Amino acid sequence: MHLFAFGLNHQSAPLSVREQVVFHVDDMRRALRDLVDHHPVKEAAIVSTCNRTEVYCNTTQPEHAIAWMAAYHRLKSQHLEPYLYTLSNERAVKHAFRVASGLDSMVLGEPQILGQIKQAVRSAEQAGTLGLLLHKLFQRTFSVAKQVRTHTEIGVNSVSMASAALCLAQRIYPSIAGQRILFVGAGEMVDLCATRFACFSPKYMTFANRSLERAQDLAQRFNSKAISLDDLPEYLSLHDIIVTCTNSSLPLIGKGLIERAIKARKHRPLLIIDLAVPRDVESEVGNLNDVFLYTVDDLGKIAQDGMELRLNAVKEAEAIIDTGVARFVHWVEGRESVPMIRAMRDHAERSRRYEVEHALRLLAKGEDPRRVIDVLSKTLTNKFLHIPTDALTNAVPEDRDQLTRFLQRLYRIHDTQ
Repeated sequence: MHLFAFGLNHQSAPLSVREQVVFHVDDMRRALRDLVDHHPVKEAAIVSTCNRTEVYCNTTQPEHAIAWMAAYHRLKSQHLEPYLYTLSNERAVKHAFRVASGLDSMVLGEPQILGQIKQAVRSAEQAGTLGLLLHKLFQRTFSVAKQVRTHTEIGVNSVSMASAALCLAQRIYPSIAGQRILFVGAGEMVDLCATRFACFSPKYMTFANRSLERAQDLAQRFNSKAISLDDLPEYLSLHDIIVTCTNSSLPLIGKGLIERAIKARKHRPLLIIDLAVPRDVESEVGNLNDVFLYTVDDLGKIAQDGMELRLNAVKEAEAIIDTGVARFVHWVEGRESVPMIRAMRDHAERSRRYEVEHALRLLAKGEDPRRVIDVLSKTLTNKFLHIPTDALTNAVPEDRDQLTRFLQRLYRIHDTQ
């Protein structure tokens, strides 16, 4: 097995580093093909979320894959090395199982990561970089994650990032009902956040997105207004809460925009929740008076409610994962025996075919069928037993006992002494 996984996550790297190595969905297939076509990597899949970027690959030279990720993002390898974790074979399998089961998430037990891994697998399939090893790995990953969530309470009372965003807003504002909320982006996270906030009947909600059509789809569902990103400067000051999560590689909301918005608001407080990685809001915005800026890492600290009950389920989940790892390794080891098994079968098939053709010629000459079948069976038996018999007969004394025990086990023969 030449399975190798490496990457960085919310535990190993700060947001300022994680946002530099994000692979956007639209670029994923191109990145995968670049890795597999130009480097000694047979298979590859990339999991890239707001909390982690990980590469899973089938390679005997993992250092090339690590160097590729740095180069792809125009970074020096030494810039990433302090934050990277590298995992091979069984450790890589266990890590994949733990991630999909929610044990390695910022919010213990959160379910969203499983869908993100499935999306990563779809991208690898579309790119043609998912071979036998990774396909089996991720199929087992999904199976183990399902067992963990079915048979443990790892997901009980899990607080999503959307719920944490709402909780944060409720800490700052006495009532959500009187607030005006602007959502920037139209992806899954914005959809989840809007659903949470809508339950508390805010004064009104607005959706801004690069594609106005997608913003209009969300606005229609929530009986709200849709605008394009070009309209943001005009609308920022009209809202009390801004929740943003886009796939932009550069910040959409700068310090100057917010300064003008605060001035227009006559310094009424403005809450900004930036769930994007890379960040949608310039970090300098957090230094402004009357602005409360929170990132995805800040929300992770809030989303720890119900942790005690979920921690009690970790041991059960780890036991399920360990069993899954053992089964996967057993499958891989079995696959490594396939060439030998195929060679043995080919050898036996050649002998069988030769003797059957010889028997058919004798039958065509009118030989007694009973005698022909008897000779055929004895000849095949002798051929199949010749190699182990010859090996045992000619074995040197110090090897004979070990070979005898092996043959007894192989042919399931009890001790003949």
